Formats: sequence, C-alpha cells, structure tokens
Amino acid sequence: MARKCFFTGKGPMVGNNVSHANNKTKKRSLPNLRTVRVKLEDGTTVKLRVAASTLRTMKKRS
Repeated sequence: MARKCFFTGKGPMVGNNVSHANNKTKKRSLPNLRTVRVKLEDGTTVKLRVAASTLRTMKKRS
C-alpha cells in the first residue's frame, strides 16, 4: 500500500541532511498517516489511510 493520503494525495518528500562540514545525505520525510474507518451509505465500513493534518481539517469543518 502506498504511503499516500487518500484525500489529499500527500506523500513522502525528499530532502538533504546537511552536516556542519556541508556533507549531504538523502533523507525522506514521510507523512503522518492514520488508518481511519469510514462508514458508507450502504452500511459497510472501509479503512482509509488519511494524513493527520487532513483529519484535523475534516474535524474543523464538520
């Protein structure tokens, strides 16, 4: 399963760790994904991977 938010499509970002000697090594920043159960209209439940920031926005707007 991909490390992506179901609603916003947020995924991993790539950057550099930069040392004091200016040595650069690659790093990945992964999104803060949470597994959420969502009830559909027909009564079934589906598990979705949603970013925590998206959950905050959804909670604020409901």
